[in-house]
Amino acid sequence: MSALVKMYATRTCPYCIRAEALLVHKGVTNIDKILVDAEPARRDEMEAASGGGRTVPQIFINGSHVGGCDDLYALEHAGKLDALLAAGAD
Repeated sequence: MSALVKMYATRTCPYCIRAEALLVHKGVTNIDKILVDAEPARRDEMEAASGGGRTVPQIFINGSHVGGCDDLYALEHAGKLDALLAAGAD
């Protein structure tokens, strides 16, 4: 799938790794991963874009804020993730 996925993450966060693994499993080939531990100034950007989310990951699909890892998996379990990834894809 060629959905536009942006994920604010850190290099060692197990939830970030798990979320990325699910997205890759679903066929997402290009994740714009912003490592806030490597670029601390981007944390403010993450908080503003997510409406105050301070934990990682913060995931956006096709410009819409999805939330974190648990939210991503909840979409998958509800059968809604595939449609979200397909919407707006090339």
